[in-house]
Amino acid sequence: MTQEEALTILKTGANVFLTGEPGSGKTHTINAYIRWLRECGIEPSITAATGIAATHVGGMTLHAWSGIGVLDRLSEAQIDAIAQKEHVARRIQKAKILIIEEVSMLSADTFEAVDAVCRAIRHSQRAFGGLQVVLVGDLFQLPPIARRGSEARFVYDSPVWKSVNPLVCYLAEQHRQGEGDFLEVLSAIRRNEVEEMHFDRLASRRGAPRDTDDIPKLYTHNADVDRINAAELKKLPGAVHKYVMSSAGRQSLIEGLKRGCLSPEILELKEGATVMFTKNSPQGRFVNGTLGKVAGFDAAGLPIVATTAGEQITAEKMEWQVEEGGKVRASITQVPLRLAYAMTVHKSQGMSMDAAIMDLSQAFEYGQGYVALSRVRTLAGLHLLGINRRALEVHPAILEKDLELRLASDGAREAFAQMKSSELAALRSAFVKAMGGAELTARASRADTGNLAGRLAQTLSVVREAATLRAAAKERGLAVSTVVSHLEELQSARHLSRSDFEHLLPDAGALAEIREAIAAVGGEKLTPIFKALKGKYSFESIRLARLVK
Repeated sequence: MTQEEALTILKTGANVFLTGEPGSGKTHTINAYIRWLRECGIEPSITAATGIAATHVGGMTLHAWSGIGVLDRLSEAQIDAIAQKEHVARRIQKAKILIIEEVSMLSADTFEAVDAVCRAIRHSQRAFGGLQVVLVGDLFQLPPIARRGSEARFVYDSPVWKSVNPLVCYLAEQHRQGEGDFLEVLSAIRRNEVEEMHFDRLASRRGAPRDTDDIPKLYTHNADVDRINAAELKKLPGAVHKYVMSSAGRQSLIEGLKRGCLSPEILELKEGATVMFTKNSPQGRFVNGTLGKVAGFDAAGLPIVATTAGEQITAEKMEWQVEEGGKVRASITQVPLRLAYAMTVHKSQGMSMDAAIMDLSQAFEYGQGYVALSRVRTLAGLHLLGINRRALEVHPAILEKDLELRLASDGAREAFAQMKSSELAALRSAFVKAMGGAELTARASRADTGNLAGRLAQTLSVVREAATLRAAAKERGLAVSTVVSHLEELQSARHLSRSDFEHLLPDAGALAEIREAIAAVGGEKLTPIFKALKGKYSFESIRLARLVK
């Protein structure tokens, strides 16, 4: 199935399991669906099975969203207690669409517990209380963690999965060009058909490169990772620069963000340290997984990273947020870096890397080797220190399920291909109306903010009336920097005029001074402007001045 075919099915409101091999575009497809929903004025509930995955999608863990916390088996009394929590009940009652990322790592027990809570709160015996449920993931990734002394049930083994009855959208196109040999190895592992030629391709990548400083190392055990990172930092001369994470919001949500954030609570760096960015740049200057070295520190003490691509980037502090109903409920702020000498395979899940050194000689879990290998984008970026047979094994039950999923996806594709465009349009319109949204064609004539995603429309409306930037942030329940980010997005989408935010700009003299500095050093990077102004104006003031055309 193609990405476009999957999007067509999603837009009808059907429950869907979106899956596919690495490089097939699962992330791209689900992000396109989320954008479409928001353009229609519909806000989805975005969750993930793990904290790390939740930070990647800008959502919260399914455990936090549903209020079940660390529980995965609930009594009637526990369900009632959760339903009595006002913030949980309000969240689930208002929800329309539930997206669950990395569903392969979700146990059947947890899936059933969340379903039970949704049914109780929404007073409906339909699966998840009648929510549209969109499940995203690859069953060949790491399996759910079992309770001690028991074997985990895969999520699809739950009777709730059968109640959800998702249409399977198995993406088959490949969007990683020029990597046929490497993708064939990954596909062979998925089919349990690893042959000598596949081993030979992997064997061709045995050994560490001559210079290993800029390349992260993946290990199967935490002890190896902690030891290597600490030892490598200690080898470097010079002073340690320490960055302490700050937080705001509800403590339980903060803890979830911290568990999922790849940047540590206390980040220690030295000049020359090998690092990895842990978040995507809104301006596209780096992504989660971009590698480099600390080349120095700016006047504000922030690390300057020389990337492997030859760029120099000042790593300014960024926020990880849990946003709900257009408001930020919790956030953490940290420099978006981590030491990148080593990390565990589990921590690497969901990341894409230019290169990695891997020791899979102690792989102990089905899918562990597959997850590690599929982190790198190209065969040339793979460096193997060791590998055992277990690393190339996938769970036999998943092999059987995969064939079933492919056949189900073919059936769904054929069924929708036979439908007339008018039938599909009617299904889409009915779904949008049922969700309380409005289709783009019906909204296009609105001259104000009707055709904007909900969060941006809200921010623009508040900014127009706010006396100060801080007042706008307080009204929206957002950080000041987030409000400015929304304004930058609005300008990129050509929905922002100077009259919308002129009253928030610095006074005429300050604005002229900032604009002069921008003209002198260029407007792309904030830090050179900040330095040129000798720290006289805040980063937010500079960002607002950049918006003036």
